[in-house]
Amino acid sequence: MTGPGRLFAGLAAVVCLAAGVSASGPRPAAAQASTQPAGGADGGGGDVVARGTVVFRAAGCMSCHTDSKNLGRPLAGGRPLITPFGTFYTPNITPDRDTGIGNWSVADLSRSLHEGLSPAGSHYYPAFPYTSYTGMTDQDVGDLWAFLMAQPPVIQANRPHELSLPFRFRASLGVWKGLFFSAGRFAPDPGRDAAWNRGAYLVQVMGHCGECHTPRGALGGLDGDKRLAGTAKGPDGKKVPNITPHPQDGIGKWTESDISYFLKTGIFPDGDAAGGAMVEVIEDGTSFLDDSDRSAIARYLLDLPPIAGP
Repeated sequence: MTGPGRLFAGLAAVVCLAAGVSASGPRPAAAQASTQPAGGADGGGGDVVARGTVVFRAAGCMSCHTDSKNLGRPLAGGRPLITPFGTFYTPNITPDRDTGIGNWSVADLSRSLHEGLSPAGSHYYPAFPYTSYTGMTDQDVGDLWAFLMAQPPVIQANRPHELSLPFRFRASLGVWKGLFFSAGRFAPDPGRDAAWNRGAYLVQVMGHCGECHTPRGALGGLDGDKRLAGTAKGPDGKKVPNITPHPQDGIGKWTESDISYFLKTGIFPDGDAAGGAMVEVIEDGTSFLDDSDRSAIARYLLDLPPIAGP
């Protein structure tokens, strides 16, 4: 992959539990899903599960919580994420009561997404990007919870993280949150139209693109001055590209239709194809979005300040 072909290679989530569609902000159009949740076209649970399907697919959660490389069961976790702090393993989010989240309530899911806390009150590592998911609305969480509870339960114990000292001590995460985490729902910009705000929501919250495309400091906090400008030290130690509209370093030479088509098909303007983690992001997530959602993402990205980056 050369030239523009590298520009979106790292759009994948860091560790995606889920992201949603703002009930108070722009609503999603129907997903073009070819795979349905358990129970039929609407999940067997009515409209709420069907909406949850859209939430789930829009965020591409399948790829992060499925160890596809080792032929793992869908959503049973175990996928490794290599970081400078050690290796994280994604959790089982099937409704198995012993090894998954079958005993979670919708309030438990809300707390994890909005506050980065487990049902027992322990802090989650920011490898789970609650720093973005905190913007989700209560309806988003409820729809997602209904979808997850409609999936087949899988018995598979979560694998412990393999972290270096001192990062293996969760108590220090409270200090980290005080430095780098601000809880709060997404607030649409009243000076922008619905399409722009929809794109902002998809990028900032649902897609949590900044978690991969923004450089981090020594303690793992995002560099707000370099938002979406790429980083040399992304997930699994790989470089992640600049997706601001910088004409040389970013996607400034792309059109909205270029971006939309890529998110649907994985084909770049130069005819090259996506590789690496982005293949899963497209196949499991953005290819299911409505065309208007992909256009909204493109519009928002191209309206950002251009930032020079790696």
